[in-house]
Amino acid sequence: MPRFFSRLTSACTLLLACAAVSLPATAEMDSDTRSLVEAAMAGEHRSAANRARDEFRKPLETLEFLGLDAGMTVVEIWPGGGWYSEILAPVLREKGRFYAAQYDLNGPFGYQRRGLGAFLTKAGTAPDIYRDMVITEFEVPYKIDIAPRGSVDMILTFRNVHNLVMEYNGGGRWADLTFQVMFDTLKPGGILGVVDHEWDDVENEDPLSANGYISRARTIAFAEKAGFELAGESEILHNPRDTKDHPAGVWTLPPSYAKGDEDRAKYEAIGESDRFLLKFVKPAG
Repeated sequence: MPRFFSRLTSACTLLLACAAVSLPATAEMDSDTRSLVEAAMAGEHRSAANRARDEFRKPLETLEFLGLDAGMTVVEIWPGGGWYSEILAPVLREKGRFYAAQYDLNGPFGYQRRGLGAFLTKAGTAPDIYRDMVITEFEVPYKIDIAPRGSVDMILTFRNVHNLVMEYNGGGRWADLTFQVMFDTLKPGGILGVVDHEWDDVENEDPLSANGYISRARTIAFAEKAGFELAGESEILHNPRDTKDHPAGVWTLPPSYAKGDEDRAKYEAIGESDRFLLKFVKPAG
């Protein structure tokens, strides 16, 4: 399946890219939701290190593109340490509902336990922010009740699809089930928003995503197989400085700095990875 955008600089390709970014038109975020997002981003419950990531992750622009409303019921899949949950929980606290579909409490991998531990500590130290958040466990194929079936307006997952196809997850064995669970959890007309580290060429990508990158074409194929329709793509998270040939994969870049101080200034100058942003819809009919 060919990639929707090309990095080539021909006039024809640029026109196609512009058309893709603007299709379909995204409704402007209502003023109340915008104010809540901005207040959450500036909140004292967020560390300076996490606020520094706003430059690359563009949470306001991302959530506006996806159509977030403060009255929605929203699930975040595998929030890890909760970077986005810091914003979503207070935005949805009064009028909406927020489910954090976390790792299994007994997850076998260190990063899962570290992320879950950091997340629970965060929730416990800022109870006013997280008091109405519902934490569920998501571990396919055994724990898939992330929220009541057919009850959710929006599901968000940030930098997680590549994990589904990595060797430790069976090389994609449960990827189809994961997207099916998200499809079934959404209401008709519900939205799925996906962000991940982008590999440009589906023809030469690592099928196990050992470098942390995955193509948008492959991601779209997973979603469409589950029944989703692609509703929009955005380039707001594109980083042309990311060469994608790093010695420790995407984790070489900030904020992970997997190589420690080795060439740190070089990777700091690149910034966070090149990422795609996709919006899918569960058909209403």
